[in-house]
Amino acid sequence: MEIFDNLWSIVKTVQFRDVIDILAIALIIFGVFRLIRETRAVQLLKGLLLLLVVYILSSVFNLVMLSTLLRAFFEASVVIITVIFQPEIRKALEQVGRNKNWKKYIRIFSKYGKSDEWEKAVHKSIIDAADTSVIFSRSRTGALLVFERETMLSDIASTGTIVDAETSVALFGNIFFNKAPLHDGASIIRDGKLFAAGCILPLTANKNVDINLGTRHRAALGISEQSDAVVLVVSEETGVISLAVEGELTREFTRDQLIQKLNELLLGETEEDESKYRRFRKGRKK
Repeated sequence: MEIFDNLWSIVKTVQFRDVIDILAIALIIFGVFRLIRETRAVQLLKGLLLLLVVYILSSVFNLVMLSTLLRAFFEASVVIITVIFQPEIRKALEQVGRNKNWKKYIRIFSKYGKSDEWEKAVHKSIIDAADTSVIFSRSRTGALLVFERETMLSDIASTGTIVDAETSVALFGNIFFNKAPLHDGASIIRDGKLFAAGCILPLTANKNVDINLGTRHRAALGISEQSDAVVLVVSEETGVISLAVEGELTREFTRDQLIQKLNELLLGETEEDESKYRRFRKGRKK
């Protein structure tokens, strides 16, 4: 009964903000474990926990030199952990920035701020890209088009040539012509315009990618892993049209399927959102 009374006295002191605080910390810990469970950071974390156990034992058995050394290590642990887990920390921050769960609540309002000219330019670039893909698929011409979304790709664009021109089938044809100087790189489309061409993309870090995929597809997966870009790929060997989004590759698109998917990804996440947006615009025009 005394133990129960002590526990009850502690529970009575808990306030609502304490519950929120505990839940927030629990979610952060859960997110960290979920992030590192399939990475090399798991082994590093096990090593740190082992050192912590050794430090506790050395303190208990009064091993002065060992405990002093480990104490110095843990005092500098903030810097050490930042250096060791730098790739995982960067990945986590990028995922938070690209998280759509919180964006969906403000997305429809931010979309209203886009002008009709912007929407028309993006839609035109989608049609031009789809028409070009069909032509390239028939002629077995390789192509790599990166549709920029929220993550700016200026660092990637700097590896190529700035074009800043309106899209067209003829322009894509000239860029990806197999004897053209820019045909080997990727082209970046920003706000419905061809922003840069001949750009070098990072290759995917995923070692489980199909061995039959070439460098062009691996580059498409790589930039989609590091950003929220939508990447259109036309295979030079098979003519297959593919899309890479968030590290996932979807293949065998037809022209209509490609246009529909790009419209969803670049102009509206769902058809319901798109219809709401169009109704809002009609009401605003009235």
